[in-house]
Amino acid sequence: MSSPAARPDAGSTAPPAESRPDPGRSGSGLDPRRWVVLAILSGSLLLIAMDTTVLNVAFPSLVSDLKPGSVEQLWIIDVYALALSGLLVTAGALGDRLGRKRMLLTGFVLFALASLLAVLSTEAWHVIAARALLGVGGAAIMPSTLSILRHVFTDARERAFAFAVWAAVFGGGMALGPVVGGLLVEDFGWHSAFLLNIPVAALVIALGARFLPESYAPRSGRWDWWGVGQSIVGMLALAGGIKQLGKSGFADPLPWALLALATLALTVFVRRQLRLQNPLLQVRLFANQAFSVAATAIFLGMVGMGAVLFLVTQWLQYGQNYTPFEAGIRLLPASLGLVLTSMVTPALMQRFPIRHILGIGLLVMTAGLAMPWTVQRFADIGYPAVAVALAVLGMGVGVATTVASVTLMAATPADEVGGAAAVEETCYELGAALGVAILGSLATALYRAGLPALDLDGGTAASVRDSVGEAAHVAHALGGDAGRTLLDTVAAAYTTAITPAFLAGAVLTLGAAAVTWAWIPRDLRPTENTH
Repeated sequence: MSSPAARPDAGSTAPPAESRPDPGRSGSGLDPRRWVVLAILSGSLLLIAMDTTVLNVAFPSLVSDLKPGSVEQLWIIDVYALALSGLLVTAGALGDRLGRKRMLLTGFVLFALASLLAVLSTEAWHVIAARALLGVGGAAIMPSTLSILRHVFTDARERAFAFAVWAAVFGGGMALGPVVGGLLVEDFGWHSAFLLNIPVAALVIALGARFLPESYAPRSGRWDWWGVGQSIVGMLALAGGIKQLGKSGFADPLPWALLALATLALTVFVRRQLRLQNPLLQVRLFANQAFSVAATAIFLGMVGMGAVLFLVTQWLQYGQNYTPFEAGIRLLPASLGLVLTSMVTPALMQRFPIRHILGIGLLVMTAGLAMPWTVQRFADIGYPAVAVALAVLGMGVGVATTVASVTLMAATPADEVGGAAAVEETCYELGAALGVAILGSLATALYRAGLPALDLDGGTAASVRDSVGEAAHVAHALGGDAGRTLLDTVAAAYTTAITPAFLAGAVLTLGAAAVTWAWIPRDLRPTENTH
């Protein structure tokens, strides 16, 4: 139990401390609303998770309708993740001061307004503005979900189950996004991908206002505006640099300049936070080995999952000629594997040390990523080989992220959960982005190297070598036997290219498993209530 907060200084925004008795709790200390709260927060997270991937199927229709330029297309795709990543730390700290329930409901108001703006959009810049506002709303929502769960579930076993549900919903929502989006877009157009958000957000606001408890963390002192600016600049530059690296490759100086700016801004931010008595983010949390290893496991888990979902989606659409919706359906084994193992992991955590379970989860991920390498010509076997690899990967991610989430929160003092939640969400977002950037760039380089000489003019051949997506467009434009021959050539080159990329991801997760085994205390178990 955290100690009562001191009286706030002048100019402080600190509300009553989290340790104040909650009238909603029973005499046993267990909140009778906790399962309703879990259901509401799960619905909240499902919407956010689906929104991260639903644009994948709506984008071609949106481009056909609004005809955005190439720069506008990049902003439509990237601005959501940039806004979300840039504001997570600030939003987590604001939730601690102003109230997590208040931040979550405010985030959903912004989410609903942004979705309405997207539905009414008639110009590309309207969609860009809407996606940016969606990112702001998402940044307010996501840390609040974890912080509220940490506050409501005071029993360690129940808390582990709640975090398992959280991980399952997030992973399942990412995989469901293309499926639900495909169904909506095929019948109602690209606007419907955003329209779904409005009634769901309204329902969450109504139920949340009625059932969610408010909670704070004790804070005194003035709001750290300098720290806010440094964190936003640093995280925006970091996310932007990673995404640009995936688009333009390692030879382009722009992503390296952005990453250098991120390093500078985040270094200044960390040094400032270490000096402050009441920092925006308690960076000393990373001195706890369990916290650091858990964050690393989440990050590397998302590197593998993000890269595989991206590369396999490309392979299914351009190598196997499936529609986006059909490709989304075929990605479901990863989601099903993740949900299944997330649900059984809490029971395992009560019987075995965290070190063992997290290490095994990372090793299962390694196996899933290595499978395409061991079956080099999985295209000859067909989709079943890919489905097995996806299911194994999903099972590993489900175990690893569930254990890591519980470990990370168990290692966090009750008055720092907002910052810890922001760290966890940042690991999810940046891990997936880095997976696409690094492993996607490797696959692209191998694809270009594997293409034979093409009987095409210089500009067309350059387009084919630029990306598998551009090659598919060229093949469809050529049509006839020439188009089919080019498509077969491109599919073979891309199939050969992505297997080494998967193997590189397997090496990363194998390294994470070794670090887990070396750093996490041998007897660490999530059995003590640390709320």
